[in-house]
This record gives sequence, structure tokens and C-alpha cells, in this order.
Amino acid sequence: MAGALGLVGRFVRYLGLAFLVPAAVALGYGEPAWPFLASGAITVAAGWLLVATTGGRQRIGVREGFLVISLTWLLVPAFGSLPYHFANEAQLANPIDAYFEAVSGFTATGATVLVDVEALDRSLLLWRQLSQWLGGMGIVVLAIAVLPKLRVGGRQLLQSELAGPTELERLAVTIRETARRLWVLYVALTVAMALVLAAIGWSGLDEGMGVFDAISHAFTGISIGGFSTRNDSLAAFGPAVQWAVAAFLVVAGVNFLRLYRLFVQRQPRALTRDEEFRFYLGFLALGSVLLVVEMVGNGLVGAEGAVRHAVFQAISIMTTTGYSSADYTEWTALAEMTLLLLMFVGASAGSTGGAIKVVRHLLMAKIVYREIRQTVHRELVLPIRLSGSVVDERALRSVIAFVALYLIILALGAVGLLIDANRYDVEVGAFAAIGAAAACLGNVGPAFGFAGPFGSYEPFSDLSTGILTGLMWLGRLEIVPVVVLLTRSYWRP
Repeated sequence: MAGALGLVGRFVRYLGLAFLVPAAVALGYGEPAWPFLASGAITVAAGWLLVATTGGRQRIGVREGFLVISLTWLLVPAFGSLPYHFANEAQLANPIDAYFEAVSGFTATGATVLVDVEALDRSLLLWRQLSQWLGGMGIVVLAIAVLPKLRVGGRQLLQSELAGPTELERLAVTIRETARRLWVLYVALTVAMALVLAAIGWSGLDEGMGVFDAISHAFTGISIGGFSTRNDSLAAFGPAVQWAVAAFLVVAGVNFLRLYRLFVQRQPRALTRDEEFRFYLGFLALGSVLLVVEMVGNGLVGAEGAVRHAVFQAISIMTTTGYSSADYTEWTALAEMTLLLLMFVGASAGSTGGAIKVVRHLLMAKIVYREIRQTVHRELVLPIRLSGSVVDERALRSVIAFVALYLIILALGAVGLLIDANRYDVEVGAFAAIGAAAACLGNVGPAFGFAGPFGSYEPFSDLSTGILTGLMWLGRLEIVPVVVLLTRSYWRP
């Protein structure tokens, strides 16, 4: 496993360069830059040490790939939390809280223990936003794209980052080139979103959207992370910003391989023929309609506001972004239940979103339909097709296994939160516990109760915070790589 550890060291070493960005921002705003420079130096040194002591040039295969992915998403947030310690930010003085915030950032979750986001320095705010952008497409994909030595075993790593039940589709001859093209598209979409948001501010449609906010929200919008620079998230901005952000979130929730076919290779049929894409839009539309009907029927807000907030929240929650345009904890119980169910849907496979993902729901529906038909006609052979192609039975079994594991881990996490809350007399009901577990395992971010859209996870005890941190980690890795590491067969020669 020395090769796997060496590869992790390369990832960590490369992360050290990212600290230069907030350091430059700190200098520009007259804030201390040393927390970021020190963090970068420590990160680079640790990466070099890990490579030197393990020999980072050894080959890795599928087995080592699981270990690389799992360790990377544990160690990267550890180093990413260093600026929170060095900056002496009172809200993150607890190391467990600082690690939670960093894991939430790099896993593009958006859950926070901060109670006053706007109290942070601009440089520290940008680091939170940047951590989500780096983690969104994946540190691993970035490394595969830019480091020639990582071509060996690159397919397994890229498959893990663009998670889903189907095989990875190449855009180029090599995996490295595929990863590079995906990052080019990722950067292009980020720049486009930043320019659109900045233009809204410049035009006077929403003067609250400055350049800093535009860039920050572009980082966390395209990455489907959801961190905001404001305590009230997107409610701090006007309708123009909210509609623009919603449009970009819909795009970011689509399979990036399909987006590349559409925007770069000019192949619109790559989307129109994609069955998952059609169901993705269908789920978004259904969730939006249910929320609009519930809000209008109960007179929560006016017609325009009902449509805007319903559509925005349905998109934000289902794509697992976690932005909020309103405090949905003040909505009806049915509206909250609708949002909870959308947390389980997720975005498309191959996007930066979390949760179960649309394609798995689609395949599960096809599996159930086939079982019903074969119950009546036992000798009937019915292969399951996705976008016209037959899905391998092994892939179907993996979908069933993933959904089962997902629900089991969700239940265990929720029960753990309830037990711990009772020990420390924290007011957490069953619905709030399920919501918090679902929001972290699905990498959504905000949940319900005090952990709602304008709230914080800060009231949870250290143990509960640790449970939620583990759920975010499992959700980002899509559970299976971690479960594999826990089996005896994995560690046998």
C-alpha cells in the first residue's frame, strides 16, 4: 500500500499551492496572510515527507484506488482546516468544529458550525468558498489532469470522483486528457457564473452583489457546495440573483460528460437522448410544483415569491447545493417533507452533486417494474435498458446494494444523533435528526430545526459533530470505497 500512500502525498503536496489564493486576498484587504502561508508550507512539507518515506512512484490498481480516495478525503480537510486554527477564529476554536467546517467545504456539503459567517475576514471567507470549488470536481480529478505520474490507475480514481452506477465515458484517448477537459469546462462555467452575477451587480439590478460575492458564489455554485458569504445565504440578494443562480445550479447538476458533449462538441443529442437527464428535469419540475401549490394554498407568500422560492429551493436542495432564498423551516410540514424527500434524489451521476442520484432512482424504478411483471410472467426475460443500452445485471445489483447501504447508514446516523442529543439535552426531534443525517450524508448542507437554512450545526455535541463529519465523508465517497476497506478480503494479499 506504499504506492497508495505516496499518491496521497502527491495530492496533499499539490494542495499546498491553493493557499496562495487566500493569502493574496488577505494582502489585498490588509488582513494577515501568514495563516495561509504557514498552512501551505506545512501542507507541502507533509506531502513531500509522505512521498519520500513511501515511494510515490509505485503503481496503483483498483485495490489501492479505494485507499487513495478514502485517505485523500480524510487528510485534505485536515490540512484545509489549518487556516481556521492559525487565524484564531473564535467560532472555530474547537478542533472538531474546524475539521467539520473543512470537511463540509472539501466535500461540497455546505453544513456549517458558524453562527456569524459575516464576522470572518474576507480571506478566510474566500478560503471556505475555494475549498468547495476544489472539492467539487475533486482534488483527485485535478491531480490526474495536471500530474503526469498519476496516469497509472487514473481510471479508477476518476471513476470514483465522477461517481455513479454506470461506466465512465471517455472524452479523449487518455484518462488524463479526459480529466483535463472536464476541469477546463468546470473553470469555464465558474467564470461564466461569476461574470453573470457581477453583471447583475454592475447593472444595478442588485447592488448587493459585488465582485467578491460574485466570485465567491461562483465557486460554491458550480461546485454545488452552497457556502455563502452572507448569514442569510441567497435571501440577502434580490430576485435577479436568485433566478440566475438557480439556472446555473440546474446546469451544474447535469452529468459533466454530457455538458462537455453539449457545449464543446456541439452534440445536443447527448442530452436529449439521455434518459437520466429527462428524469432529472422531471424531478425538479415535480418538486417545484409541489412546493408552489403548498405555499400558494397556505398563503405563505405572494404568487411571484411563491414560485421563485419554491423553484429555487427545489433546485438547491435536489442538486444538493444548499443555498437558501428563504427560511423554509417556517413553511408547512408538507413543504418540509417535500424538501427532505428531494434530499434523497440528488443530481445526475457524473455531476458534483451528492445523495443517491437520479440515475439510481430511475434504475430502481425499472428493477421494481421488472419484478412486478416477472411475478405474473415468471419465464419472461426483461433486460433493463438505460437510454437505449442494456444495463449489466452486476451494475443493477450494485445499485440495490448502494441504496440499501445508504438507507442503513442514514438510519444509524439519525439514531446516533438522537441518542447523543438526549445525553446532552439538545433539542433534536426525530424529523430534525433524520434531516441532519440526510443533509450530511447527501452532501446537501442545511437541514431543519436549529440546523436549518439560516441556522448552524453548532449546538450539536462533539460526538454528534463527529458523526455528521463521518456522514459527509461517506457521502462524498459514495460509501462503497469505505465499506470495501472494512472487509477482510481487501487486506489479504
